[in-house]
Amino acid sequence: MGLQSYRDLEVWQVAMDLVEATYILTRQYPKEERYGLTSQTQRAAVSVPANISEGYGRTHRGDYKRFLSIARGSLCELETHFTIAVRLGYIPREIMLPPWELAQSVGKMLRKLIASLGDAPQESD
Repeated sequence: MGLQSYRDLEVWQVAMDLVEATYILTRQYPKEERYGLTSQTQRAAVSVPANISEGYGRTHRGDYKRFLSIARGSLCELETHFTIAVRLGYIPREIMLPPWELAQSVGKMLRKLIASLGDAPQESD
């Protein structure tokens, strides 16, 4: 039957799970970080499925790949925010692990999807 919508993409679905996990996680950050790391972390997480869906809605393959690349960049930003939160002691490493693993899954799926569209950057897992 094929894909009817971006909502049928597994990578989008897992990215949405990652958004939920990120929002739950950032509720534990200090209140003084509400407009700092909390906001930045949430924006980076939301950007991942948003760019996947926006790219899917484009008519040209090059545009789709560009938005998937933006999603990858946002995912890297999110991973950095997670790392900062652990390093600053806002979240214990073991609490960060499930969202981190979701992020790694999304990253692998994005790499595979980009590769399936051709001319993917060379990268090892």
